[in-house]
Amino acid sequence: MARPDIQDTAAEPPHPPVHVRDTLLMPLGHLGLNVPDLDTARAYYAAVMPTLGFEQFLDSKDEFAWRPAGGKPGTFLFFYPASDERLYSAEAAGLQHLAFIVRTRSEVDQVAELVTQLGSAIVHPPQDWPQYPPPYYALFWTDPQGFMLEAVCHHDRP
Repeated sequence: MARPDIQDTAAEPPHPPVHVRDTLLMPLGHLGLNVPDLDTARAYYAAVMPTLGFEQFLDSKDEFAWRPAGGKPGTFLFFYPASDERLYSAEAAGLQHLAFIVRTRSEVDQVAELVTQLGSAIVHPPQDWPQYPPPYYALFWTDPQGFMLEAVCHHDRP
């Protein structure tokens, strides 16, 4: 017999489940990135993250962070000053790239326009990627720190 004073926490996950293409996903809590110039990263991501559906979570002298806007589940992104002077490389062990899911193909195109205006290097312009499970429409670019980023839409919505 269940006791009314003890809550069964196994019955429900602590966060609402996320479904993408009929697959249940549990979001990663947060990622922390070390950057060589925190102020440059702060200005760049302040321009880019709202277009990717994120809102600022915190902003202090030694760190800043973004979270999915409007209380949506998803991964928070924290930025810290790097204490090691070595530059980031996508070819080295570690982070290869970060992908941000957007709702429509036109949002991928909007991100492309924005990051081009910000002077980012476009690695692959917006296009369909037939080698990935369709629909997969994505843009790849690099930020001022050299991190490769992706905006991807998994729908055929314009």
